[in-house]
Amino acid sequence: MAVAGAIFGAAFGGWINDKYGRKKSILLADILFFIGAIVMAAAVAPWMIILGRIFVGLGVGMASMTSPLYISESSPARIRGALVSTNGLLITGGQFLAYLINLAFTKTPGTWRWMLGVAGVPAVVQFFLMLSLPESPRWLYSQDKVKEARAILEKIYPANEVEQEMQALQSSIEADKASEVSIGHGFISKVKHIWGNDVVRRGLYAGITVQVAQQFVGINTVMYYSPTIVQLAGFASNKTALALSLITSGLNAVGSIVSMAFVDRFGRRRLMIVSMFGIIVCLIALSVMFHQASNHAPAVSSFESLHFGRNSTCGSFLNAYEPSNWNCMSCLKASSDCGFCANGDSKYHPGACLAATDAVKGMCKGEHRTWYTKGCPSKFGFFAVLLLGLYIISYSPGMGTAPWIVNSEIYPLKYRGIGGGIAAVSNWVSNLIVSETFLTLTEALGSSGTFLLFAGFSTIGLVAIYFLVPETKGLQFEEVEKMLEKGFKPSLCGNVKEDDSK
Repeated sequence: MAVAGAIFGAAFGGWINDKYGRKKSILLADILFFIGAIVMAAAVAPWMIILGRIFVGLGVGMASMTSPLYISESSPARIRGALVSTNGLLITGGQFLAYLINLAFTKTPGTWRWMLGVAGVPAVVQFFLMLSLPESPRWLYSQDKVKEARAILEKIYPANEVEQEMQALQSSIEADKASEVSIGHGFISKVKHIWGNDVVRRGLYAGITVQVAQQFVGINTVMYYSPTIVQLAGFASNKTALALSLITSGLNAVGSIVSMAFVDRFGRRRLMIVSMFGIIVCLIALSVMFHQASNHAPAVSSFESLHFGRNSTCGSFLNAYEPSNWNCMSCLKASSDCGFCANGDSKYHPGACLAATDAVKGMCKGEHRTWYTKGCPSKFGFFAVLLLGLYIISYSPGMGTAPWIVNSEIYPLKYRGIGGGIAAVSNWVSNLIVSETFLTLTEALGSSGTFLLFAGFSTIGLVAIYFLVPETKGLQFEEVEKMLEKGFKPSLCGNVKEDDSK
């Protein structure tokens, strides 16, 4: 429900950004987030938690496209990428911190109420700090507040660069006003004519491509379901799975620091292409690893299963045509009512396929055996977790932050809110599709097939990024517009050439 709310938050956020400015959009996002956190903490029924999640989602969706936009418009071009990457670092660092905070609340009275309610604190802090910050100078200039825009630019740029920035803004605004004569001033008019504008259309091709690709590499399956994936790799303990998921979120934050250091040196496009190659290799390796883990899962022993009594044995196993061919994965896939109780001497020896009830689980653990319901004992489990870490390291510096940087600088000023909003909606819709289908895919295709599918999506994304996404490193916003107006085509070395034929 939070992701669904984020879709609408991003959609309305684009209009609010253009109409009322970046600062007011962030303040509104803080209010929505605070309301959602309080509603969830005070919930007396499930519908209140759902309502709170929707409010939180609206705030997250609005902030997700506004924050990078606000930062980029208030930053000098030479360090713009690094400053927008800071936004990514604080998001991933916040995720890691949230894991730790929730862990601290597990043993306090009213555990989940504190977990959900404390999320309102950052929103309050940001709201009051945001009151002291200025509006985006580029938005102010577009609203004919020239003196206010100049005053803010004088605080950001050296004195000798302010006039140059003002002239670039003036030419950009004049071009926008000229286009408005033919398309009109309203929001609906802009949307209707958006695909007829070469600059905006090419910007949207790039912006939507990177946002959809960011999600279809499968990142949020790892972030949302990392404890489940770790269990699929053969780690049965919930505590172990949660501890390892902390590591994945920590690596995500570290990757954001790498992005800050290199995004303005090597460029957004090159960083994303290198990132995608690393992601594809890791996903294919994960697919192979999970396939091997499945093939080498411990066998199911009839003697071990009947050791707990016929009534405790999984019904699917008892009625199987060739039970001697069963292994742990066969047991778990047969039915959600089946669980695997590992051998007492070694978890890699043949074990028991039992009914997945609390009583039977207690009997299994009573004999100091390990109980499995998601994955099986595997000698490959450590390597699977290692590959998950490498996948995060490949993803975070490039595909984790660069798509938001690209979308904060690829659109003309008048269309920056609408363009960023459309791209953010595509991101959250893709997020919802991937996260909602992951568990179903693992049941239908298995873990190996699911990761291989994401490798295929990532390959398509890599090709699309290569052909559709230009490099914007170090360019003024107005220079990006001129590049898109002329058109571009990729070169073999990863840079972008202007297409003079267009």
